[in-house]
Amino acid sequence: MSPASEYALSIKQPWAALVVHGLKTVEVRRWPTARRRRFLIHAARIPDERAEAWKHVRPEVRETAKLLGGIIGAVRLSDCVAYRSLDEFMKDAAAHLNEAEWYEEPLLYGFSFTNAEVLPFRTYPGWMRFFPVKDGPFQRRR
Repeated sequence: MSPASEYALSIKQPWAALVVHGLKTVEVRRWPTARRRRFLIHAARIPDERAEAWKHVRPEVRETAKLLGGIIGAVRLSDCVAYRSLDEFMKDAAAHLNEAEWYEEPLLYGFSFTNAEVLPFRTYPGWMRFFPVKDGPFQRRR
């Protein structure tokens, strides 16, 4: 894969760490995507300070969850599910780890991930949607 062909998605901590450790397999967004491929996970510069987020962090994830403002891992996006109701949203609660109060009508989307991997941390500026990462390739830890 050429460096120009790698893309990343920025996610606030601790959610980004939970994703790359395979503990959060669905990321909820307000917009859909047609992408179905491997992409990098970027830990945003500003973390989610809510206790509801940090209660999911296990001891083996803590160090990764402290990393901010860079690439921390990769996943494969396998599906994009539409949540048209609170009931649909809550059926996937064990995968996205969001509280019922976080559901927003009329519609949210769940990006389903597989093949999560932690990568060596590399500082990199993020963006709100998928963004190209030009100084790759990024490989898994040895």
